[in-house]
Amino acid sequence: MKTKVLWLSALSLLAGAGGAFAGPAAAKPAPRVTVAFVQPEKFTDCKRSSWGETAPDLLADLQRYMETTGARYVPDGVHLEIKVTDVDLAGEFEPQLGPQFDEVRIVKAIYPPRITLEYRVTDAKGAVVSSGRREITDLAYQMRTAWPQDDYLRYEKDMLRTWFGAEFRGLKAG
Repeated sequence: MKTKVLWLSALSLLAGAGGAFAGPAAAKPAPRVTVAFVQPEKFTDCKRSSWGETAPDLLADLQRYMETTGARYVPDGVHLEIKVTDVDLAGEFEPQLGPQFDEVRIVKAIYPPRITLEYRVTDAKGAVVSSGRREITDLAYQMRTAWPQDDYLRYEKDMLRTWFGAEFRGLKAG
C-alpha cells in the first residue's frame, strides 16, 4: 500500500513539474476582429421557423464568418470591433400558405437581407481610426449567385463579404 501511495505521489510531482519545465504557454495573440450581438432576442429575423426564437447556431455561424472575413481586411496591429444590433435574414416565412410552410423561408425581392451594426477600428495604441453605424442591405441579392447553395446564410455572407471589401479595403496599420 505504501509503495502505491509513493508511486502516485511521484507521478503527481512529475506531472506538476512537467508543466514547470515546459516553459510559459505561448500567449495567444489578440484577435483582429471581435463580433458581439446586442440583444439578439430582439432581432427582426434570425430564426429557422416562423414560430421559433432566434437561432444561436445561425448567430454563431455569422460571428465566425464575420471574424474570419474581417481578419482578411484588418492588418496586424489594428483591431476591428463589431456590434451587431439587428439581423433580418433574406426571405420570410409565410405560414399562411399552410402548416408545411412554417419552416420554409420564401425568398423574394421584397425580403432582402439586412444587418445593422456599429463598428470601431482602433490602432495598436487603442486610438480610434474610424467608426460608424451601418445598415447593410442587398436589394439585388437574387441577381447574383451566392455560394455555397446549401448554406442557410449564403445571401447574408455574400452581402457581408462585399461590405468588408468596400469598407475596409486598404486599411493601414496606423
